[in-house]
Amino acid sequence: MAAGLEADGLKSSTGQILSDISTLAGIGDFEDRDGDALQAAFRAPSSVLQLPDGSLLIADTRNHVIRKVKDGQVSTFAGPALAVTKNAQGFPTGGLLDGKASEAFFNEPTGLALDAKGNVYVADAGNHAIRKIDVNGTVSTVAGNGVPGNKDGKGSEATFNHPSDIAISADGTVYVADSLNHTIRKIATDGRVTTLSAPVTRVIQVRPGEASFAGEYHDGSLSTATFNEPSGLALDGKGNLYVSDTGNQRIRYIDFASGSVSTIAGSTPTVGGSTIYGKNELYAAGDYADGEALKAKFDFPKGLTVTSEGGLLIADSLNHSVRYLLNGQVTTVTGTPQTGEADGVEQSAAFYNPSDVLVTTQGNVIVADASNNKVRKITPYQLPGAVSNDGQVKVVSGNKLISFDAQPEIQDGRTMVPVRAISETFGYKVTYAERAGKSIVQLSKGDLTVELTIGETGITRKQTGLPDLKVDTDVAPYVKQDRTYVPIRFFAEQIGLDVQWHAAVQTAILRVKTFVK
Repeated sequence: MAAGLEADGLKSSTGQILSDISTLAGIGDFEDRDGDALQAAFRAPSSVLQLPDGSLLIADTRNHVIRKVKDGQVSTFAGPALAVTKNAQGFPTGGLLDGKASEAFFNEPTGLALDAKGNVYVADAGNHAIRKIDVNGTVSTVAGNGVPGNKDGKGSEATFNHPSDIAISADGTVYVADSLNHTIRKIATDGRVTTLSAPVTRVIQVRPGEASFAGEYHDGSLSTATFNEPSGLALDGKGNLYVSDTGNQRIRYIDFASGSVSTIAGSTPTVGGSTIYGKNELYAAGDYADGEALKAKFDFPKGLTVTSEGGLLIADSLNHSVRYLLNGQVTTVTGTPQTGEADGVEQSAAFYNPSDVLVTTQGNVIVADASNNKVRKITPYQLPGAVSNDGQVKVVSGNKLISFDAQPEIQDGRTMVPVRAISETFGYKVTYAERAGKSIVQLSKGDLTVELTIGETGITRKQTGLPDLKVDTDVAPYVKQDRTYVPIRFFAEQIGLDVQWHAAVQTAILRVKTFVK
C-alpha cells in the first residue's frame, strides 16, 4: 500500500489488519468473455499487473491471452480474440506467434512484469519462453523458442521449462523463475540467458519404470543453492530477489551483493533423518501456521509482492489465503485453509487457489483467484471521518458512525450501548417482557429473536426451526436514566456481525461478515 499494510491498514486489538474483500472482475465460471467486469469470464487467471494509467493486466492462463481491466470493463489486451481458437472439446488452445498484440498467440501465459519503459513482459509458461509486449502493442519473443529444455544462450538459443514468473530490475535485467528446471535464470539486456542457481540432481520414480529429476533444497552461495519449482519472484528496494520456493513450502531471498541464498520464512518437517522429502515425493509437505517466520508454514506459496514498508505479501495458494511477512512474523491477511469464493471481511472471505498478489498505487491489494476464475480486491478498512479521539466510546456500522441518544460506555471491560438505537440500526424491533419476575429485552427480526435479561448475564438466541441457543456472557444488561444498556459484542455476534475494537479512538467496529452480490 502507499505506506504499507501495517502503516496504512487499521488494526484491531488482536493485531488483525482490517480489510474488506470484494470481487473486482469475473463472474466465476470458466468461460472466455469480455465486457462488464462482474460479468466477464476468466479461465484460471494467474498473474496481475498494474499499468501506469491505473488499469490492470491479467494473465488469463487457460484462455491463453492477456486481459485488461479498466473502468469496470474487461477487454483483451494481447492474444487473439477470445473463443477464436478452440480444440475439439471446446477449450481454447494456445500457440506461439509474434506480431501485433491482437494477432499474437500465447500458451498458458503465467507471470507478468513491467519494465521502466512501460513494456510488459510475459512468462509464457506453455511456450517455455519469455515474451514482450512493447508500448506500441507489438509482441516479440525475448528468450526461448517454444521447446522445453535447460540451455543457456542468447535469445532463441536458450531454452526454459515452464517459466512461471518474472521480475525486472531498474537496469532492465529480467529474472525468471524457471519452475520445472527448478532454477533461477537471468536475461541480460543483450538477451543472453544465464542460470544463477545450481542444477538439481535428485531423482525420483514418478511411475514404475519412469524416473524424473525433482527439486531440492539448499541454502548458501547462489551458485550452489537449489530450489523446488520456484514460481513467484519479487524485487525489493535493494534490488535483491524474493523467491516463492513453492515445492519447498518456503520463501527464499537472493542477496546479489553477497551472492547468497537464505530462507526467510517457512518450515517443513524432516523425513527419515535430514531430508524434507518422502520417498519419491516431488514436494516437501505443506501446512498452515502463522507466527515466527522460520516456524511459519505454507502450502504451495506462489505470487509475491513487496510493500513499501518492506513487507512481503504472499499468495499462499493451497492454503487459499493471502499471508504477510513483516519484521520476522507471518500473519494471515485474509482467507482460510478451506476453499470458497465468498466476499467479506478478513477470514470470513474465501479464496480458491490464489496465485498472485499486487499492491496498487491506490493502496488496494489485487488477488488473482485462480480456481475461482476471478480477480479479487482487498480494501483496507478505514474508520469514518467523523470518528475522532475525543475520549468518548463510539460505535460504527461499516463506514457509518451510529448516533445514540445516550452515550455508550465501558462497563467491566465491555462496550455497553443503548439497546434501541443499536437494534434499529440493524432493523431489529425492541420489545420488553416480564417472565418469572424478571425483565426480558427481546430483539426480533424475521424468525430470529435475541433475548437478554436485565441484571443477568447470558443471551438466548431463538430461531424458528432450531433449538434455543444460550450463550454465556460476562456482563449483564442494565437500566440507566430510563435506557436499557446491552453489551454490543454479544448482541452483534448473535446476529452474525464481525466485531472489532479500536482502542486508540475507543470505537467498536461492526461489519457484515460476508457480502452478497
